[in-house]
Amino acid sequence: MAQAVVTYDTVMSELKTRHFHPVYYLMGDESYYIDKISNWIAENVLPPEEKGFNQTVLFGSDVNASQIVDAAKCYPMMSEHQVIIVKEAQNVKNTEPLEKYFKAPMASTILVMCHKNGSIDGRKKEYVKAIQQNGVLFESKKLRERDLPAFIESYLTNRNATIDPKSTQLIADAVGADLSRLVGELDKVLLSLPEKDRRVTPQVVEDQIGVSKDFNGYELRDAIVRRNIYKANQIVKYFDENPKAGSIYSFLPLLFNYFQNLMLAHYCPQKNSQDGVAQWLDLRNAWAAKDYMVGMRNYTGMKVLQIISKIREIDAKSKGLDNPNTPPGELMKELIFFILH
Repeated sequence: MAQAVVTYDTVMSELKTRHFHPVYYLMGDESYYIDKISNWIAENVLPPEEKGFNQTVLFGSDVNASQIVDAAKCYPMMSEHQVIIVKEAQNVKNTEPLEKYFKAPMASTILVMCHKNGSIDGRKKEYVKAIQQNGVLFESKKLRERDLPAFIESYLTNRNATIDPKSTQLIADAVGADLSRLVGELDKVLLSLPEKDRRVTPQVVEDQIGVSKDFNGYELRDAIVRRNIYKANQIVKYFDENPKAGSIYSFLPLLFNYFQNLMLAHYCPQKNSQDGVAQWLDLRNAWAAKDYMVGMRNYTGMKVLQIISKIREIDAKSKGLDNPNTPPGELMKELIFFILH
């Protein structure tokens, strides 16, 4: 029988009902969820008066697997549980003693292994099997760029705030997929909102996060989609004069993703239908297909193919290939001119 997928929500749901497992192996490239789960366990499993004797934090670079097992096999002092949190678990060497422990863990111990920036070696099948049979194996994956808007909207909605699509995209483009940083910025935005007006607007984003509501990747893409030559060149000029506000290295992926999807949209069986295009491109909603409907009117399939090739050329030049001295600002101007003419 296939192993059920373990999600952050299922793990937290069990923890909050105090249904504890003897082993939690938290791994993956996204540290945000690993920290959220391990911090909840550290703060909530034991009452404050029991933590001094029954809660231990170890670091994988300072201990070996045998030492972790020895600690896990101890009985709690005047408590139902002891909690052992191993940070930097990816640095633990020779995991054979841990594998044996995972096969028969102490019921009174809650052992939390925090394995960041990667996952268990795929060849360690018995190691994985032992964790899954007697504990929780959770993989915290990086959020895809396309899923950032949904995360932002959900995070704010759950905290009684609303946000418009433009502001959502501004935050996603400015902050990126580092969830710890993203949540920090969203919390800063939430603190700035008055109780009587919980709307996140482009002006709020500019004031709190520092991204310009008029000069940003979202506005540049919008100008290109609508072939607004004046505005596109105005934005590129602004970034050329203010390199800290944005650069070719952040805009190229944004434009490439758009035109790659626009190429696919040209092959959509229902390309005259906003709903059809949204479904074809697997977008979050029909509203998100609007830019592709406009793009198909302004750029033929052949032109899109040429633009994708040009973006790849500029990307290579920006990394120094066949480009001894052209600065990034000039490369960006060259690309925008090619796209719009």
